[in-house]
Amino acid sequence: MARIIAGVGTSHTPAIGAAVDNGKTDQPYWQPLFKGYEPAKRWIAEVKPDVVIMVYNDHVNAFDFKIVPTFALGCAEEFPIADEGWGPRPVPVVKGYPELAAHLVQSLVLDEFDMTICNEMQVDHGLTVPLTLLYGTPQVWPCRVIPLAVNVIQYPAPTGHRCFRLGQAIRRAIERWDEELKVVIFGTGGMSHQIQGPRAGLTNPAFDKAFLDGLSEDPERLLRIQPLEYLREAGAEAIELVMWLIMRGALGERVQEVYRFYHIPASSTAVGNIVLESR
Repeated sequence: MARIIAGVGTSHTPAIGAAVDNGKTDQPYWQPLFKGYEPAKRWIAEVKPDVVIMVYNDHVNAFDFKIVPTFALGCAEEFPIADEGWGPRPVPVVKGYPELAAHLVQSLVLDEFDMTICNEMQVDHGLTVPLTLLYGTPQVWPCRVIPLAVNVIQYPAPTGHRCFRLGQAIRRAIERWDEELKVVIFGTGGMSHQIQGPRAGLTNPAFDKAFLDGLSEDPERLLRIQPLEYLREAGAEAIELVMWLIMRGALGERVQEVYRFYHIPASSTAVGNIVLESR
């Protein structure tokens, strides 16, 4: 059967992608960040997952405010790179796995999660930056990718508890797929940051590090964090961290932390990375 063998939590700051695309990774500002991701890159090169489930949020590229799905699953053969206003990122087209994605939709809907089916969908930096951070700049992405877009842009966003339970349902669905596959699930976004208003530039390392601790040691504690607490303690955009809880829910009860990295700043964001193997 297919197995979710590990999860990766990572920020998806657009400026990170721009630094790679414009050859700035060796500049003093960016070098510590990219050096910090080297262990995670070595890990994924050794693990060689067949499929990545990428949990991310669209930034008004695939969806505008006319239609805002809470959970949208990409079921296409491939996903073109969105033009976010300065041209599409110069990265490979993302190859999907429509058969497995269709199985996920069926299983999740029967498990009482209302999934939006996307047979066509562009993907933006929310998805491509995590791939770049873990895989670098290949000519072709070395795995198939199933995008799972979560609404954390338009109020109301799903709760952390709901996201964690969705992750558990994804694990059940993957284990019903009769094919030998190694699957790694990414939770992306965050960590603490706010990009507008009087608190623009806010970060909260104490909150972020406690969140990373909770992923490894006590995920149930994280499920009690309410949306207003993310906003108050870690900035308006920190609500993206609920997507990391989908990843954690999909790993099962016991995990082993393989690697952790935390860095400030990257643009106006606190950047986190954690690798957890399912046990």
